[in-house]
Amino acid sequence: MASRPATRVAPPSSRLSRRVLFIFSLSLCFTYLCYSLLYCAHPVMQRPLGFAEDRACYLLQLGPPKKLLHKSQYCGDSEQPGAARHGQDRDRDPDQGAHLRASPPADGPVTRGAPAPPPHQQDRSANGTSRLGNKRLPRAIIVGVKKGGTRAVLEFIRVHPDVRALGTEPHFFDRHHDKGLDWYRNLMPKTLDGQLTMEKTPSYFVTREAPKRIFSMAKGTKLVVVVRNPVTRAISDYTQTLSKKPEIPTFEVLAFKNRTLGLIDASWSAIRIGIYALHLENWLQFFPLSQIHFVSGERLIIDPAGEMGKVQDFLSLKRIVTDKHFYFNKTKGFPCLKKPESSSLPRCLGKSKGRTHVQIDSDVIEQLKEFYRPYNIKFYQMVGQDFRWD
Repeated sequence: MASRPATRVAPPSSRLSRRVLFIFSLSLCFTYLCYSLLYCAHPVMQRPLGFAEDRACYLLQLGPPKKLLHKSQYCGDSEQPGAARHGQDRDRDPDQGAHLRASPPADGPVTRGAPAPPPHQQDRSANGTSRLGNKRLPRAIIVGVKKGGTRAVLEFIRVHPDVRALGTEPHFFDRHHDKGLDWYRNLMPKTLDGQLTMEKTPSYFVTREAPKRIFSMAKGTKLVVVVRNPVTRAISDYTQTLSKKPEIPTFEVLAFKNRTLGLIDASWSAIRIGIYALHLENWLQFFPLSQIHFVSGERLIIDPAGEMGKVQDFLSLKRIVTDKHFYFNKTKGFPCLKKPESSSLPRCLGKSKGRTHVQIDSDVIEQLKEFYRPYNIKFYQMVGQDFRWD
C-alpha cells in the first residue's frame, strides 16, 4: 500500500505572526489614508507639524469649542500656527498705524500671529508684573500752547528714566474723543510701575471741551502749559503756516479788521491763542492752579535746565535732567540735548524749529503789544507769575 505524502502544517506561532503582520500593515494603510484626507481638508495640516506648539494648536482647533478659548495662548491670532516664525507678513495694529506713522512708539509696532507663551511662562518681575510694562492712561499732559515750546519740553523730559511719553500728538481730547479711552490708552507707550506716562497736544489749551474731558478721565491729571510772549508766538504761528501755504495773505491783512483804525481781529487763531487769560478761565473751572504748571518759553531757551528742574519738581520726579544734558546751538538759536553715549550726534529739534520769522512792521508789533497788554496783566494775576512780556 502506497503511503501518502505527509502534509506539512505550519506551526501555530508562524500563522499568528503572519496575521499580526497583516493587521499591522492594514492599520498603517488606514492611518496614511486618514492623514491624507486631513491634509487635503484642513489648512493647518498643509505644512508639517514640526513644532510642539503647532501640534498643540492643531489639537486645540479640533477639540471641543470650549478648548478654543485658550487657543491664543499657543496659536496667536493666525490661522496657521507659527506662520510668523516662517517669515509671513502680518498686519499691524490699525490704531497704532493710523496715528503713529510719523514716529512709532518706543515699544515698536504690534505684530500679530506670533505664538504667545502661556501666562505662567511669561517673563515677570519680582512683584509679579510684566517686565515689559503696561499701557496706561497719561497722568501728566502738556496741553499748550502751540508755538510756545511744547516740543522742546517733551523731548527734554523724555530724557528722564522715569518718564515715558508718546512722541506724536494724539489729539484725543479735541478730535478723537469719540473713539474712547481704550483707544487712547492703546496709543501710549508701555510703562513699568513707578514710571510716568505723558503726552502733548498743544491745541488742548484752546479747546473748550478739553478740560472737562480730561477731568472726566482723571481729575488728578497734572497739566503743563508752555507760554510765550503772545506777539512773538503769533508771528511764529504765521511763519509756520506760511511755509506750508505760501499763497495766504500777509500777516498784517490777517491780524487786523481795520488797519487804519487799529482794530485787531481776535477771531484769527494766531491772535486768539495768545489770549491766555481767556483760555485759562475755562481750565480753572475743573482744575486748581496747583495742578497746572506754566513754563516760560523765553526762559526755556536761556536756562533750559532751570525750567526743566521746575517741571521735574511739579511732576514729583527726581531732578535728573540738569545742565549736563544741554548745550546751546548758536545756529538754531535754542538749546539742544547733548549726545547720548549710544549716539554719535547730539539731539536737536527738527528743521522746522528755529526757522527765521517773517519781518513785521514795527508799528504793527506795537499795536499788538497794546492789544495783548491787558490780557497779559490779567494772566499774570491769575497764575501769580510775571512773565515780563511788556
